[in-house]
Amino acid sequence: MVDESRREASDEPSRPSGAGSQPFVLARKAKPSSVEATKSASRHLRGGLAEALVDDAPGLSEMDQRVAKFHGIYQQEDRDARAIARLSGADRQPSFMVRTKIPAGQMTADQYLALDRLAEDLVYNRSLRITTRQNFQLHGVLKGDLKEAIQRVNAALISTLCGCGDVERNIVAPPAPLAHSGHRALHALADELTEAMAPSTNAYYEVWFDEERVDSSLETESLYGPAYLPRKFKTGLALPEDNSADVHSQDVGLIGVVVSGELLGANVLVGGGSGLTHRKPETYARLATPLGYVERPHLVEAVRTIASIYRDFGDRTDRRHARLKYIVEEWGIDTFRAEFERRAPFPLAAWVETAPLQHRDWLGPHAQGDGRWLYGVWLENGRIIDDARHRWKTALRTLVEMLRPKVVLTPQQNLLLADLAEDEIPQVEKVLRAYALPLPDRLSFVRRHALACPAMPTCGLALAESERVSADVSLAFERALAELGLDDTPLTLRMTGCPNGCVRPYNADLGLVGRKSGHYDVFVGGTLAGTRLGEVHAESVPQDELVARLTPLFEDWAARREPGESLGDFYDRARRRDGRRDLVTGAKGATSSGS
Repeated sequence: MVDESRREASDEPSRPSGAGSQPFVLARKAKPSSVEATKSASRHLRGGLAEALVDDAPGLSEMDQRVAKFHGIYQQEDRDARAIARLSGADRQPSFMVRTKIPAGQMTADQYLALDRLAEDLVYNRSLRITTRQNFQLHGVLKGDLKEAIQRVNAALISTLCGCGDVERNIVAPPAPLAHSGHRALHALADELTEAMAPSTNAYYEVWFDEERVDSSLETESLYGPAYLPRKFKTGLALPEDNSADVHSQDVGLIGVVVSGELLGANVLVGGGSGLTHRKPETYARLATPLGYVERPHLVEAVRTIASIYRDFGDRTDRRHARLKYIVEEWGIDTFRAEFERRAPFPLAAWVETAPLQHRDWLGPHAQGDGRWLYGVWLENGRIIDDARHRWKTALRTLVEMLRPKVVLTPQQNLLLADLAEDEIPQVEKVLRAYALPLPDRLSFVRRHALACPAMPTCGLALAESERVSADVSLAFERALAELGLDDTPLTLRMTGCPNGCVRPYNADLGLVGRKSGHYDVFVGGTLAGTRLGEVHAESVPQDELVARLTPLFEDWAARREPGESLGDFYDRARRRDGRRDLVTGAKGATSSGS
């Protein structure tokens, strides 16, 4: 049942009463947020960016920061250096994160090497970082280097346009470039969606490539309109046998239906999304809801149609309540489906039953089915850097220069070297060992499936550490589970520095979500396949007490689990059997789910 007080508090439009033929009326009590005004006044994403790039200020104005996000740029600050500057009285020095847009994470060897060189030249610690959306992020670029960075990214035939911003983000999909027709069809669909969902403005080329300026008053955005979307919009593609993209956590999920080697269409899910705000019950993580089945020729238009509903009905007054998931939850799927069918110029069919979704990480060697091989390289939190323990960056550069493979970024923050000859697999492993990189078969299940967001020191939203402490946290859990004989069972451990959920902690077996400095809320009960949300098991647990607080649960799991049963499945089964919302501790749990 929908909580009516939630809608009133958030100023959402009144829920439509039925599947009438007329468009629903949008009614707001509150004024649009200041971000909406900025977007509308930006002259289709131009703002004052071109002028700001040549002034003497080290950073951008608040308005230009908002516009820059659409160009794939976030202004950030080294929060460690900020504390030092505060003590010394020095000026704070902003820097920038540049995010690429790489559909389904598919790259050539030349493209990878171009970004590797770019990081060497313009990134403060020379690192690249893989995101869970199969992108690269470059942290610590100075304003004076932004134009060169963007131009060099584009020279490699990669873009940063819409890497961020209130638009369709990078399309994620099963990463492996298999001969299997379903995988290849989804990669082609990712490219089609990327083109179809891109803004039509010429602003990107005027700002970064000095193209002749177009009169913005003559431009139109047929999909996005003058104020674009209420917030970000994410689409993920999957096959039943490969849900690497975690489609239930997407605004739109497409699960391909392949028959006799042909992609006939896709089951469509709507309204998923991680992210909530502490102590704001009107915000919550949510799994996507089945909408129906759409044939292959209409899949691009289906996503555009869903985006148009979001554009017209999303909350533009409160950005914390501005995601598509709140529309789906508060309207109900029947009403949302009726509006979709009213707008769509094609039929929406009934959901097609398929095999259950499976998770794949693609680590280690795998035959592609075309006589070639791929090798999945595990990267700790997606950070490609040479540090005191491992030379990730040098190892990958060596392999790409030597073997010239296709390079694919995965939603698990790892990297695939593809189109290899079978006799090149030993060469890959030789180089990995030479530079002290762990081989996948030497990893514990905890480390193999662990994810962490960047958090400190660059993310302005971080409340606690994540990437910088995740290795120690993973090791502590690894040891505790091994002592209980649980080291043979897959377990997803995901850690974030804030509740925004950038690495999807809420549908993992075990999610650690930053609450305040050194403290984490603990969520338990998700699945490797991403098809169930966890619950709050404990709140604001100090980092050094995480293992101790969870050990009673692990002991219960070890004693009562069924063969091969994951932590999330055990937790869910025991909860349903015993009627307890929070095992072992006796505390009343609070679900993060709004579904």
